Amino acid sequence: MSMIAPLSPTQLYRHCEPASIPFDNTDQADIKFSMLGQERVLDAVQLAVEMRQPGYNLFVMGEPGSGRNALVSRLLKEHAGSKPEPDDWCYVNNFSTPTKPVALRLPHGKGSQLRSDMQHLVEELLTTIPAMFEGDEYRSRMDHIDAELNELQKKAFINLAQEASKQQIALLRTPQGFSFAPEKDGEVMSNEEYENLADEEKRKIEKKISRLQEKLEEVLQQVLEWRKERRNRLNDLNREVTIFAVGTLVDDIINHYRLFPDVVSYLESVKQDVIENAHIFRAPKGNALDIQGEELPPLRRYQVNVIVENTAKNGAPVITEDHPTFQNLFGRVEHIARLGALVTDFDLIRAGALHHANGGYLLIDVLKLLMQAFSWEGLKRALISKEIRVESLMQMYGLASTVSLEPQPIPLDVKVILFGERIYYYLLQAYDPEFAKLFKIVADFEDDMPRDEASQAGFARMLAALAHEHQMLPFNRHAIGRIIEFSARDAADAERLSLHMQRLIDLMHEAEHKAKSRQAKTVAANDVQQAIDAKIRRADRIQRRIREEILRGTLMIDTQGTRIGQVNGLSVFDVGDFPFGMPTRITATTRLGDGEVIDIQREVALGGAIHSKGVLILSSFLASRYSQRQPLSLSASLVFEQTYGQIDGDSASLAELCALLSSLADVPIKQSLAITGSVNQYGQVQAIGGVNEKIEGFFDICKMRGLTGEQGVLIPATNVKHLMLRADVVAAAQNGEFSIYPVETVDDALTLLTGIKAGLADAMGNFPANSVNQRVRTKLSELLQIRLELATSGLKKMRKRSKKLV
Repeated sequence: MSMIAPLSPTQLYRHCEPASIPFDNTDQADIKFSMLGQERVLDAVQLAVEMRQPGYNLFVMGEPGSGRNALVSRLLKEHAGSKPEPDDWCYVNNFSTPTKPVALRLPHGKGSQLRSDMQHLVEELLTTIPAMFEGDEYRSRMDHIDAELNELQKKAFINLAQEASKQQIALLRTPQGFSFAPEKDGEVMSNEEYENLADEEKRKIEKKISRLQEKLEEVLQQVLEWRKERRNRLNDLNREVTIFAVGTLVDDIINHYRLFPDVVSYLESVKQDVIENAHIFRAPKGNALDIQGEELPPLRRYQVNVIVENTAKNGAPVITEDHPTFQNLFGRVEHIARLGALVTDFDLIRAGALHHANGGYLLIDVLKLLMQAFSWEGLKRALISKEIRVESLMQMYGLASTVSLEPQPIPLDVKVILFGERIYYYLLQAYDPEFAKLFKIVADFEDDMPRDEASQAGFARMLAALAHEHQMLPFNRHAIGRIIEFSARDAADAERLSLHMQRLIDLMHEAEHKAKSRQAKTVAANDVQQAIDAKIRRADRIQRRIREEILRGTLMIDTQGTRIGQVNGLSVFDVGDFPFGMPTRITATTRLGDGEVIDIQREVALGGAIHSKGVLILSSFLASRYSQRQPLSLSASLVFEQTYGQIDGDSASLAELCALLSSLADVPIKQSLAITGSVNQYGQVQAIGGVNEKIEGFFDICKMRGLTGEQGVLIPATNVKHLMLRADVVAAAQNGEFSIYPVETVDDALTLLTGIKAGLADAMGNFPANSVNQRVRTKLSELLQIRLELATSGLKKMRKRSKKLV
């Protein structure tokens, strides 16, 4: 019989000793933020924030829930606190080209001050300018100009009237204008008197009136010139008065911004525009700053649109954009409906995430970014050009012909941090040539970390920090120890600890809930265990149904007796985030053939590539061990019974090989045992995944049917370090009711499964008598002999037929 002993209970589960926890409860722990197990990530982040050369943006790789966003965001905020506050950015009116608003850069907090100064300026101008134009001095000077013009007009018309009077012609003023008429004895002739004049006299009068009419036109033309001069003089007067009213007010503001040439230039243009458009201050329609009228009010042109305002002194900004659409990243220009049309101006420009993150850090989930149309290409263009352009997609792609704003671009100085799973990083590296130039640093989050005494203490302190950060009840040392054990199980390795932060935080919250429900002030180990059990109960509906069908006999699984060519394999099912193991019957049949091993799963397209590879390895093993000097004369079929979906992986190749050898050797296999493991061409057993779930899956069926002490599971010896089994499995093993056997070779597995020694070949390549290997070789020799006899018989028949034909 086999000398392989079952694993001891201490090998099935690695406990966390409470004494290794450096505190009694988490309230007593030394709370300090640390990047436990993520030292490489810390180095990458530090390099990214320190490098000022272009292209040193950061891509953070890791599984969702690994805590990558929270940890990196916290690191960036700590670093950002020591950096200077970013500048404010404003958009103001471009008085020469209103469709191209001007961007102004101001130091931290100055943007709102400029906006306030301009609001006060407009308010003062609305009071000062009307007051200046209503003053006595202005009216006196305007009256003087009017008086001069009236005097000139009066003199011109008097002179013309006197000249006409000398010629007995009267100058008449009518509602339609000026006209001439003949006089007699100082009175205007009537029509009858004029008609009674001789024709010669009429012609003389008409000539006089014609000459006077020409002089009247000259006078009227002179009057127009005088009126034009009056307007010019009034404009000059208005300009002089406006300059006097505006100059001091604007100059006072300019003095506050002497250090900012762009702002000074803007204020000078404001002064010039106010002087040229003083009339809008003298009689504003309604509220000049209201946007509810039929058109945008004229005084909006003097407002300041502060799109980025940094009033709080918290260092550089750290901005997370959860919905990275094109407009959310680069900003947008809004419109207002007016009389059936959409109108806009510089005051309707809105900032995007890049504006708010300028001078700091912008954090984006790469999958969300790639899912938004135009966002990825736009972000690359901004990083390459180092400027932010507020653009309309319709205008950018020529889909609209309406006039829109073209705001002046803003210089961009930002570090972009992308978060995503590893697959997205590798795909972008492979298919986007610009990606490697723009994201030169990668921070790859570890999924787990080594488990030793020192790391367990550090892990415990990290759990205490999480409890403190989330304001949970204190966890005692036993509860922390149970969470550490859960983390090792989550890592599927007794010698490592999972760093999946989200699952740890969720477990702690649920354990705290259990403690609160019993009105406890401290979370205990039992609370943690109840939270773990409750989570399994919520997700195990499918597992329970499969168990029920096995117990009812619908799914055929034997847990006692023996069968030739039949073995209990083990599989893992992933349903959401809940993996569970279940036994599967694997059968093999053998017969005379030409060395072909048929994988029925592959033949019906239900087997994956890795599974098919495992079956091909079996063919190679059979030929190498048993038929090195003779043809392999068998035909075999392998199948997973009662499976109706895709099967992949090679973790059942050891079970398949044992079933195949059992069929060849006519040796029954114990159905009280299940087996998992991969096998190579030399018959060595290799490690597989999901070992804990697989063992527990078979154990549950055996327990429900009744443990006999003969049941157990064979696992690769290289998987022993991964064991973190449930407490009831460990207890059954300790009581001798269930066993887990480590196997290193297929011979170890055959010996355990059949109760007959597999047998090792001697120097001549011969196996011991009655061993499983000897029986297999004997069976293959018999099949070869039958094949040769059939071939010889067939050859003789062919020769006889040939002789008859001759």
